[in-house]
Amino acid sequence: MTATTPREQARHWAHPGLPGVDLLRARYIHHTFPRHAHDGYVIAAVTGGVEGITLPGGAVRAGAGSVVLINPESPHSAYAGGDDGWSYRVLYPAPGVVASVAAGTSALRGTPAFTATVLADPATAAMITDVHRAAENDNALAADTFLRLVLARLLTRHGAATARPGPARDGGRSAAASARDLLAARLTAPPSLAELATRTGTSPFALLRSFKNAYGLPPHSWLTGERVRAARRLLASGATPAATAVTVGFTDQSHLNRHFTRIVGVTPGAYQREHRISRTWTDAGIRGRPVADRAEHGGPDDPRPRRRACKNVQDRPAAVP
Repeated sequence: MTATTPREQARHWAHPGLPGVDLLRARYIHHTFPRHAHDGYVIAAVTGGVEGITLPGGAVRAGAGSVVLINPESPHSAYAGGDDGWSYRVLYPAPGVVASVAAGTSALRGTPAFTATVLADPATAAMITDVHRAAENDNALAADTFLRLVLARLLTRHGAATARPGPARDGGRSAAASARDLLAARLTAPPSLAELATRTGTSPFALLRSFKNAYGLPPHSWLTGERVRAARRLLASGATPAATAVTVGFTDQSHLNRHFTRIVGVTPGAYQREHRISRTWTDAGIRGRPVADRAEHGGPDDPRPRRRACKNVQDRPAAVP
């Protein structure tokens, strides 16, 4: 009997019944996410294997049944913590989604922060999986309910107000923020480090230090991440990958493909296919997948690939937990 070698797969998508939330269901073995940051939260349930995560405070590992929490703009990398890789289901709620739940269920206001990174909490991991499965079954009411319940649970147990640095301890943060704004405004023709330093009234090495202290990444890495964020918005709106690459400042489509896949976990084309479907449903006033498409699939644990919903995998694999 020949053993089947597991292969990587990923689906990055959005359901119209969960506005402001992206979902990722994936199995990775060799894929490594470089150091990057998200403009929203990362809330993941590890369903198999071990995920390794490197944060500013050091490296951590998350095994099956663990929950991973990463705050907005928190730099991190991710990689397989063992030879078999890891599988997980991830929620990417926008800050406004989490803030809304916090305001309705706690005394936290503004954009709260999670105080833990890895939780050994199978019950909460199961709740995250419930959000995914409800969305996969096109049950928007259940998906939205489960989402709010799991966010409220996490905020109650691990939420805190976001700390804001005082002006007396700026430590170069103003210069770093100005440099960031300049980079965001000039994605296709970014200034050099020397120009950034001159424009922000500091020296190149001082700016490099303050920028990394403020955002956890050097300016060039932050710029790559910002280009990928801009590319996600353009792809979701229907722009072609080739046009998107030029618009956000990548050299060509292959340059976009390389960085987009490393940071997002799926190719630009795969990302666009899923988000185009979601946008089409929303524009048509349809809350989920057409009934005929749902009927041919037995549910979230059916190993058969969905006709449309699962075609954006990087390989054609067996089912992901």
